[in-house]
Amino acid sequence: MSGTLLEPTPRASNPLVVALVSFVVGAIYGSLGTVGHRHQLRFGEFVLPWGIVVALVGVAALLIGMRLLVSRLAAGAAGVGVIAVVGLFTLPGVGGSVLVPGTIVGTVWAVAPALIAVLIVAWPSLPARRRPASHDDSPPPAAA
Repeated sequence: MSGTLLEPTPRASNPLVVALVSFVVGAIYGSLGTVGHRHQLRFGEFVLPWGIVVALVGVAALLIGMRLLVSRLAAGAAGVGVIAVVGLFTLPGVGGSVLVPGTIVGTVWAVAPALIAVLIVAWPSLPARRRPASHDDSPPPAAA
């Protein structure tokens, strides 16, 4: 040993593991959104469908976060997870009950996550902004 500490070189994550974990996270979000998308508050005749709003904002936040922080592959896999679970839960169960009924809220929940996923995954990567070089003609401050 020479007395210096060697820092381990960072390894790139295995894309298959990233895709699998992202798919599972997307499936969890899809199942939670499917269960909660029908919640609403009633104020007399006024109905506030807060469940669908929270579910769609959650899906969009998940996919945007995955796209910005991880990769397009991760966002796509999470989107497929959400869409797969939503599609699975739209099918009738053994007793004939469904979690996503044929109402307007159910239709929005069945279609909107797929549209959100396509928009976020297909959105082009923007180039990094460059800071313009300083064109200040004043001399540097004098040292005290």
